[in-house]
Amino acid sequence: MTEMEGEKGTVCVTGGAGYVASWLIMRLLDHGYSVRTTIRSNPEQKRDVAFLTSLPGASEKLQIFHADLSDPDSFDVAIKGCVGVFHVATPTPTHFNSGEPEEVVIRKAIDGTVGILRVCLNSKTVKRVVYTSSAAAVDFNYKSAEVMDESFWSDVDYIRALNSFASPYWISKMLAEKRALEFAEEHGLDLVTIIPSFVVGPFICPNLPASLQAALSMVLCKPDQYNLLLNTCMVHVDDLARAHIFLLEYPNAKGRYICSSDVITIEEMSKFLSTNYPEFQIPTVESLKGIKGHKGHALSSKKLTDSGFEFRYGLNEMFDGAIQCCKEKGYL
Repeated sequence: MTEMEGEKGTVCVTGGAGYVASWLIMRLLDHGYSVRTTIRSNPEQKRDVAFLTSLPGASEKLQIFHADLSDPDSFDVAIKGCVGVFHVATPTPTHFNSGEPEEVVIRKAIDGTVGILRVCLNSKTVKRVVYTSSAAAVDFNYKSAEVMDESFWSDVDYIRALNSFASPYWISKMLAEKRALEFAEEHGLDLVTIIPSFVVGPFICPNLPASLQAALSMVLCKPDQYNLLLNTCMVHVDDLARAHIFLLEYPNAKGRYICSSDVITIEEMSKFLSTNYPEFQIPTVESLKGIKGHKGHALSSKKLTDSGFEFRYGLNEMFDGAIQCCKEKGYL
């Protein structure tokens, strides 16, 4: 045990069963933190959390609590006594096919977020909250900037006009981040938001993450998702987890931070995948010509890297890790 390990204190990660949160928990344990995490309880079936409890250091330093965003007070016990909170939990796009009206989805996201921030405030021990937003909060608008930074906010009307099944999710992410920053400002809570682009790479959670379903749609033969890939900003899951920890620990962190290392067009992706993974039938550049959809902007992570953070991985590691895990878990 290094002397650092005992000194790091206890942090809470919400939504621990998810892609980013589970990887973040693994990295926090590596860094010597004691971690509490929350997962939604599922009365019908006992949730298998072996992928968390079997992490190195988990038996001594990881506690799992049941909590639900629809009842923010349920996070009380997990957050009480923590020095930092990573609010990663969010209603995901897959839940939205249930046909819930957009305003219900948005209300849930905002109320859940504000409720958790209130718990953090009342704890009297939480020194900083790192809130996981999404590039959906920046990138969806009519502006024609070459590169977008943290000063940009998505446009609700633009997102609605896209008429995607994920539109309510995108709007909810943007409005929840905005409200979180306002709440922190009003109440003097130290809150930093991190804005990841498409998260790609290996995964320890049992289910195939939504961002990987989209990023790997050419490998998984899911043509209905190609329209999400016209111009895609991406970040490796491990870089994103490390950036979360960096922002918790960096004393001068303030406001929003975009976390995105690479950008690739759908044509470049077709060539990249067919060159690197010849075992798969990747659609040709020619066959992708007619695809219409939102063409993402390049996102700048300059604020994050100027603060001293360094990205370690590129597209090769992202796709190698993701494809390897999909093979091991039977998705390919």
